[in-house]
Amino acid sequence: MRILHTADLHLGRSLHGQSLLEDQAHVLDQLVSMARAECPDVLIVAGDIYDRAVPPADAVTLLDDVIARLTLDCKLPVILVPGNHDSPERLTFGARILSTCNLHIFSSFGPNNVVSLSDQHGPVDIYSVPFAEPPVARQELDCPEIMDHNSAIQEVVRRIRETRVAGRRSVLLAHGFVAGGEATESERPLVVGGAGAVEPAGLAGFDYVALGHLHRPQTAGHENIHYAGSILAYSFAEAGQVKSVNLVEIGAWGDCKVERLPLRPRHAVRCATGLFEDLKKGSAAGAAIDDYLMITLQDRGPVLDAMGQLRQIYPNLLHVQRAEPVISGEAAAVRLDHRRTSTDQLFSSFFRQVTGQDLTEAESAAFAEVYQQSQIEMREAA
Repeated sequence: MRILHTADLHLGRSLHGQSLLEDQAHVLDQLVSMARAECPDVLIVAGDIYDRAVPPADAVTLLDDVIARLTLDCKLPVILVPGNHDSPERLTFGARILSTCNLHIFSSFGPNNVVSLSDQHGPVDIYSVPFAEPPVARQELDCPEIMDHNSAIQEVVRRIRETRVAGRRSVLLAHGFVAGGEATESERPLVVGGAGAVEPAGLAGFDYVALGHLHRPQTAGHENIHYAGSILAYSFAEAGQVKSVNLVEIGAWGDCKVERLPLRPRHAVRCATGLFEDLKKGSAAGAAIDDYLMITLQDRGPVLDAMGQLRQIYPNLLHVQRAEPVISGEAAAVRLDHRRTSTDQLFSSFFRQVTGQDLTEAESAAFAEVYQQSQIEMREAA
């Protein structure tokens, strides 16, 4: 059985105000070419199809075009699950009808979220688990014991195991943060603190676990648990990362071989550092002058309209910043880079600076509850 595994398309996303839709179309064309060249049995997409719950119309048009080419032209079955950026209700509109046309979209929890395919060695069952918001999973599964992401996933997987046919090869498709994975700054935190982590042991028993949410291609906790990663670099912290699609081959006895097929971006995401006058001479051009670029100026004095002047040389310059000064003593202890700091750490630092005291456990819990509720309301209102 040959499976193409991808995730985190984030269609409709922008980078520092620059729309990435043409860049996304460019790599999705490569995905279609891979489907034609590699002849997989199925394509699975592990969530975050869109970048927000109500995607822009051109993002919907792009997805429609790509899915049509895969399912109608390539005759390839496609399985999708929503991620934490998606609206499950909107994404699964018409799902029962579309399932008759090789497109399978699952937004609920339960053992019936399975697509069975066969090769020369017999059937392979692909079970799908959408992003498990704990309150939603608790209500839908009628399980009051579900209090966090880990318990939600564990309960869903437990029910899947009860219905599995012994001896058959199986794949689990899910979206979430598995402990042991390496995050980047472009992922939206699932919750405040570490309560969003799922223990990898709870995903045992499947021949391959296909995950979405983390944007760096990687394994997490076990050799058969894989993140495909995002299709593009969605922050400058991901500069230099090679984005890819996983080609998975499952043998007769469930043994897996995973190959990462690289994606070639339309514009690379790069960071450059230097003095303004040197940068004006093109010293940051690197391999391509039209890369998406962030420049860190090392000048100590003022520079007039650095962005405007440098954009005449680097047309896709997206951000200019000053080098951080070296700070020691008490000031160093409170300085935080907001791009690499979690929301709860930012609030804790703010509280400490304003009051001179650390948050108590009760205050931390109260903030986490309010923040989590605000995120749910924002997604529903989007």
